[in-house]
Amino acid sequence: MGSPNVRGRRRLRIALVTLAVVFLLFTGGLLGFGWYYSGQLLDPENARPGYRDTVTSSASGTVSLMESRVTVLPGTWGLVWPGGGAKIGQVTQRSEGTVVRELQGTAPANGTQVRLETSVWSTDPATAHDLEYTEVRIPTELGDAPAWLVPATSSTWVVAVHGRGGTRAEALRVMPALHQLGLPVLAVTYRNDEGAPRSPDGLYHLGDTEWRDVEAAVRYAREHGARNVVLYGWSMGGAIVGQFLGRSAQAGDVAAVVLDAPVVSWTKTLELQSRNRGVPEQLVPVAELVSDWRVDLEFSRFDLVASPPAHRPPTLLFHGGADGTVPVQASRDLAAAADRLDWPLRYVEVPAAEHTAAWNVDPESYDRALTDFLDSVAAIR
Repeated sequence: MGSPNVRGRRRLRIALVTLAVVFLLFTGGLLGFGWYYSGQLLDPENARPGYRDTVTSSASGTVSLMESRVTVLPGTWGLVWPGGGAKIGQVTQRSEGTVVRELQGTAPANGTQVRLETSVWSTDPATAHDLEYTEVRIPTELGDAPAWLVPATSSTWVVAVHGRGGTRAEALRVMPALHQLGLPVLAVTYRNDEGAPRSPDGLYHLGDTEWRDVEAAVRYAREHGARNVVLYGWSMGGAIVGQFLGRSAQAGDVAAVVLDAPVVSWTKTLELQSRNRGVPEQLVPVAELVSDWRVDLEFSRFDLVASPPAHRPPTLLFHGGADGTVPVQASRDLAAAADRLDWPLRYVEVPAAEHTAAWNVDPESYDRALTDFLDSVAAIR
């Protein structure tokens, strides 16, 4: 039988080993969470949407869908399935788990898995709106990236930047209004988009490197006759625009900015998404830390209120009050701080709109606000 001193030392060793094991397991769990969450954020494959809704039947001018959080959303949307698409309108009926919506086009067979898209059209400017366009190649530092160029009469071009996991078709909704104003539109792609160069690590950098592809697009516009540009960014495209304004030597070429549901703070965006997933907000810094390790990100740089860009041109900011992806409060905060930041900014909030769906809920009001704003900017007349 051992002495009390020996037994005490043994118990201390057991306690220390136990604490070390618990610490390692806890730390490993945190890092595992951070790695998983950063993968959801940074891996382009995780950003590309699937087909989560189902067509139950169709009739002349209508389509029936299984009821879900998405299929009941108000407004005009694109209905997309593998190999096809159509345009759907308002909900006309809801009953027994089924939603009936207006339909323009041909619905897929019953049972087809589909998704609703805010971009409405998944085609091209000519097919969607009978607008003449050219497929051009933007020479970026990683190689040529495809873009649509819709010509018009003005020497001010619009450079349209889609969101994370989106496509240049996001700009199709606003092309008719921009064309009516005489503004050429360059709808771009950026690294890791389909048809565009892959980043060296194959990951999104959330705007931290993608802004250089937008810089290449602005340079292309200037070399092909643009006197200045309007930057138009949706969602992560807004974060890309913000980084361009703060870091590009060509930021002075930007006469105006339009942002739609932009990421103006990645930290606040991740906090909202953690709440949506039932994950404690206190774990967001872990996801940021691991993302920083993986792609060298400074998340504080993306906060446009705390770290506003050096160039702050007249800006129109749209955001949906029902946005469950990017927090509307972050846009409200930017709008509230605009005078203090010496940033001429108009804010338009659409109460019923989900993420990047302000146009979809009320296209006429959206286009009117867009036209009134661009008409007011002296530098683009």
